[in-house]
Amino acid sequence: MANFITTNPLLSVTLISLIVTFITTLIYKYTTDQVKLKQVREDIKKHQEELKIHKDNPQKVVEIRDRLMALSFEPMKLTLKPLLITMIPALVIFAWIRNSIPAENVILKFPFNIPKIGDNTGLGWLGVYIITSVIFSSIFRKILKVY
Repeated sequence: MANFITTNPLLSVTLISLIVTFITTLIYKYTTDQVKLKQVREDIKKHQEELKIHKDNPQKVVEIRDRLMALSFEPMKLTLKPLLITMIPALVIFAWIRNSIPAENVILKFPFNIPKIGDNTGLGWLGVYIITSVIFSSIFRKILKVY
């Protein structure tokens, strides 16, 4: 496996990102109360719309902001457990990739040069991982209906 990472770093990081993101999404889906999380996010959105409507009434704005502040901590509380579950394995995987692919290696080269940076501009393993995990996460969250 280590040989595959060093010979095909772009494909390796993309596959690792796919697998880790899928597992993380499953953990979030089954360790959070999805119904409650969806309801809280809808309530937050509703209060934000109310703020726009009542922006000229300072007393009403303060009242809505107080309710919004109370609600805004709820999603964080609901997602703390899966965050703790996934953090340690993710850090181990990141350390393993970092030891396999040097940070200065560009594995996705840009088709253009960035001034003052030089000819060897592009993304290393961490940049590729972040971009691919954001894409995969969006896809998996839509397919698995994770809120």
